[in-house]
Amino acid sequence: MKQRDDPMTTDYLFLHSRHCSLVLELPPGEAPLWRYWGPRLPDTAAPGAALRATRPLPSFMLDVDQPLTVAPTFGVGWFGQSALLAHRGGRDFAQAFTACEVEWVDPGHAVVLKLTDSVAQLRLDLQLRLDEASDVLVARSTLTNLGATELDVQWLAAATLPLPGDAAQVRFYAGQHMHEFLLQTEALTRSLWRRESRRGRTTQDCFPGAVVTTPGATAHDGLVFGAHLAWSGNHAQTIEWLNDGQYQWQFGEWLAPGELRLAPGASVITPELVASCSTAGLNGLAANFHAELRARLPWAGGAMKPRPVHLNTWEGFYFDVQPEKVKELATAAAGLGVERFVLDDGWFNARHHDRAGLGDWWPDASKFPQGLGELIAHVNGLGMEFGLWVEPEMVNPDSELFRAHPDWALQLAGRPLITARNQLVLDISRPDVSDYLFGKIEALLAAHPIGYLKWDHNRDLTTAGLADGTAGYRAQVPAAYALMDRLRAAHPGVEIESCSGGGGRIDFGVLRHTHRVWTSDCIDALSRVAMQRGFLQFFPPEIMGAHIGTSPAHTTGRTQSMAFRAAVALPGHLGVELDARLFDEATRAEVSQWITLYKRWRDRLHHGRVWLGEAGDGLAWQAHGDEAASELLLMVYRTEPSSFKYNPAARLPMLDAGARYRVTRVRHTPPAGHDGFGPAAPFFDALEQGVELDGAWLAHAGLPLPRSVAETCFIVHFERL
Repeated sequence: MKQRDDPMTTDYLFLHSRHCSLVLELPPGEAPLWRYWGPRLPDTAAPGAALRATRPLPSFMLDVDQPLTVAPTFGVGWFGQSALLAHRGGRDFAQAFTACEVEWVDPGHAVVLKLTDSVAQLRLDLQLRLDEASDVLVARSTLTNLGATELDVQWLAAATLPLPGDAAQVRFYAGQHMHEFLLQTEALTRSLWRRESRRGRTTQDCFPGAVVTTPGATAHDGLVFGAHLAWSGNHAQTIEWLNDGQYQWQFGEWLAPGELRLAPGASVITPELVASCSTAGLNGLAANFHAELRARLPWAGGAMKPRPVHLNTWEGFYFDVQPEKVKELATAAAGLGVERFVLDDGWFNARHHDRAGLGDWWPDASKFPQGLGELIAHVNGLGMEFGLWVEPEMVNPDSELFRAHPDWALQLAGRPLITARNQLVLDISRPDVSDYLFGKIEALLAAHPIGYLKWDHNRDLTTAGLADGTAGYRAQVPAAYALMDRLRAAHPGVEIESCSGGGGRIDFGVLRHTHRVWTSDCIDALSRVAMQRGFLQFFPPEIMGAHIGTSPAHTTGRTQSMAFRAAVALPGHLGVELDARLFDEATRAEVSQWITLYKRWRDRLHHGRVWLGEAGDGLAWQAHGDEAASELLLMVYRTEPSSFKYNPAARLPMLDAGARYRVTRVRHTPPAGHDGFGPAAPFFDALEQGVELDGAWLAHAGLPLPRSVAETCFIVHFERL
């Protein structure tokens, strides 16, 4: 913070990281004004003049200028979107912060702004942390009711961010079950841009994050901004054009009517807003988000171990999990090189279909009369870890739990119970419900060496009323987090996968408590190419569940070669989801070789940077390498038939233009008879042994690519010499 004697200037607050800066102006008697968030400024750079001194008042305006603050409020001169909407029985509907105390947590990097409204009697503490290493800004707000009466809160932003006037386009994600991370793009104009989710979870159709680009920005270059709300419940975000030609961007929980009422002296803390900007385009922004999440994932012992190859039983058996069949599958899985065997839905009491059993978390006596011990011992004896599917937050009406405690389900008096997938949602914010679930699941973990839980959540929330009749959407989220944490505190070595009808609960919030996410229930490799690329904009590949599925794919009916299915799954957290007992010798050998390839390269795939790009003509590529791009594994996917006689080259701008690289095709066993590639030219024959190429040529002219049919993948390794 700098103090200037010149009346044209004022106090400023600076936060700096490696490549980003944040500047606030601190006028007395009000909330700080946003002056800058963007690429790194020199330490000595300052605005030079107070903002209002540079803004002549236009005609027909208030006599006091109202710039964008860190917490704009309604009713006292600000006409844009407010960071807070609240009242006390219809009064104190307008707020204005009359004092700001600055509390440094880490000078230059983290601060708390304590804003007080002495009239409306409330305080808003805004925490801002700009991480030096990742260039990620993490912000959250805490609202405290200082008055003597209840404060009814309608909206509370986690933070308000400024965007420059040349912000041109917003990139966001829509979708549905089995089709997550569908990229959408819209131009930013003077019209309000807003996205809301009221489904009670992160959802597939309204991802709580977006990317804003400026003119000329690409995957590899240009200024881009991104933000994501770390929250697994209802949410909203707004981008609004302001009268000075800039934009404001707000994120927060979407609140149901009456859902947030603060008693005198009570406080509420918003979810974290995770935001960043980058001058290195979309890939640079992705690297920032990956670094932030990697630094905070809750790995046992504080560090990630190599991500073990999964086999999940779901698409192999569905509910038909008979012990002998499951043991046979486990034996087949171990023979392929699988390291973790996950028993999916169908193992617990009366669970023969999706219409019964949820809530009764003990082994089904007709399938496992002696419990799970024998199966788990068989799996462990084969050298694999054992994992188990659970869906603790749900209950079937046809279950012993619901018959005993029908009041434990979220419901509204006088309204019919609305089921989805034949299930209701438990009110896990109730201590007796949470204790029951902890007791049942913890007993399984205590009785058996279970190292992994696939934690599902297969429906949206409706009639989500608590016992007192008030809305219970937001209460579910911290209760789910707390139950996960309680189980892991009792069993610290257990890892948890977040699944919600596939990708319906993927966010930085749940990933403060879990270790992997299931990207989608769709394992069709062609569908997965686009979904996984959308996923990687925010999340790193080592937590991205990516399985080799059946052919034809169960969810689309499309048929793809084993080589393509495996190549698409390769860069994520690799798994197998099919009945491996049915493999012939050729298929078994091919899958084994892909698993061996994954184990060889997973350290490179799951650490360092990820770059995404396109070569045109249906060719999409992604590269995984160290920060300096001195070693890379490049995968080029052909997603549709070529319309060219000759393939375009893949330009790789992240390579060092001053270096030379040895480029080698990564060998693998092609499908019997044909690997999808046409006759080899001499260059591609030479790639089998390795070819030395200039980095400048690869960056600007590109790597030649072989001609291939649709749904094939070309994989090469780069090593800087």
